[in-house]
Amino acid sequence: MSSLQCLRRVHLEIHRPELAHWSKQTEAAFALGHDVGDIAVRLYGRGEGSYIEYAGGGLGPALQQTRALMTSMARGPIFEATLQHDGVLVREDVLLPMVSEGRDSWRIVEVKASTRVKPEHVHDCAVQAWVHLQSGYPLSGIALAHIDNTFVYGGDGDYGGLLFENDLSEQVFDLLPAVPVWVEQAREAIAGPLPQVSVGAHCTKPYACPFLQVCWPVRGEDGVQYPVSGLGGDKKKLGTWVMRGLRDIRDVPASEITAESQQRIHRVTREGRAELLPGARAFVEQLPYPRFYLDFETIGPAIPIWAGTRPYQALAFQWSCHIERAPSLLDHAEFLDLSGKPPMRDLAEALIRALESDGPVLMYTSYERSVIEGLAALYPDLAAPLEALVERLVDLYPVTRTHYYHPDMLGSWSIKAVLPTIAPDMDYATLEDIHEGTEASAAYLEAIQPSTSPERKEALRGSLLNYCRHDTEAMVRLVRFFAQS
Repeated sequence: MSSLQCLRRVHLEIHRPELAHWSKQTEAAFALGHDVGDIAVRLYGRGEGSYIEYAGGGLGPALQQTRALMTSMARGPIFEATLQHDGVLVREDVLLPMVSEGRDSWRIVEVKASTRVKPEHVHDCAVQAWVHLQSGYPLSGIALAHIDNTFVYGGDGDYGGLLFENDLSEQVFDLLPAVPVWVEQAREAIAGPLPQVSVGAHCTKPYACPFLQVCWPVRGEDGVQYPVSGLGGDKKKLGTWVMRGLRDIRDVPASEITAESQQRIHRVTREGRAELLPGARAFVEQLPYPRFYLDFETIGPAIPIWAGTRPYQALAFQWSCHIERAPSLLDHAEFLDLSGKPPMRDLAEALIRALESDGPVLMYTSYERSVIEGLAALYPDLAAPLEALVERLVDLYPVTRTHYYHPDMLGSWSIKAVLPTIAPDMDYATLEDIHEGTEASAAYLEAIQPSTSPERKEALRGSLLNYCRHDTEAMVRLVRFFAQS
């Protein structure tokens, strides 16, 4: 992370809301606010310590409360300690009282939801350490705690071992002299005109810049219909074209495009009409009946909520399947359990029954394969029938990518990019409430909370069923489009 990006992150950091209470184990397991920060409070506080509120009281009270606690004789852990120096504000996730060289000191633990230490994390910690020291408080060390994705939850509310701590003190202290330089660079950037910086790969690494639409061409602006970013590929090369004023795909000289996929996108876009090759129809014609169109929805919470599961493990909670027994003869089956209990086994058993014993199981990308294989690993006694399903899987994505492209797809072969070009009436933008997978995961987690009202739960059920059904109907429409070409 550059110094400017690092300071931007400090200034723009979104602080989590008021801590959820941990009085009931079930509430703790299913609360939407059950995040990594809350777990850090439990593990490092062990029922003690002070949490500095920010959203309610604002900056002033947070600074005052932090100062009072850090200068108090009654020393204890402080969570979200709020410090400011020379216009730079930090919120320290965990601040632990220590004794170093015979005197009182502090130790910072920055908590991340990632599964490893990233280079930008070290810069983040350096800024925090600098503000801490410049505020007049001693600092014995600083560490970064991240998720250990090998941790297996026992289901008993004990998350000891979930966080793996890395001591970054040596690296951070070596960076401290550079922090004032970063601060000055940030001031100059804020005070001056919009920096004239070439666009490129750095625009999205390590995080997407919030000014992407300012610097990169956007559809509908300045006559751009097909932004050059739609060519995909190396962002450094794309950035070079943008800086030369080549903002639309059609502006780029064909002689400068060497990648085969970019050549195809460029050619079809300049021709102004979709390309559909005969192989798509040939592929569909060899598919026997019955045909099963399958889609899963999954969650992968950082904090496991069910016994025997790991952080970020993809866990299926829903599926939809359109069953085409003959041309235009469709059935539909689906599964969704909002009881809050682990849904995976019931989901797997229902899936085995619904997909019967014969016929291709169509999917879009290989995600369904990984989900079924994950279910087989969870339930060895179901492994044989689940592995039999894996053998029947047929992926529509590579077929689509090889044989079809429309200029409006802007370099993407995702089902959400393809569908509006073949079935405008099924555009995902027309759906209510849930439009993509992360929204579906959030809706499910909300629905299984004990505090969710029955009315809200039923509304979420309807939205989830509608969204997942839309996914499988989209594949039906895609196959019919290929067949009629």
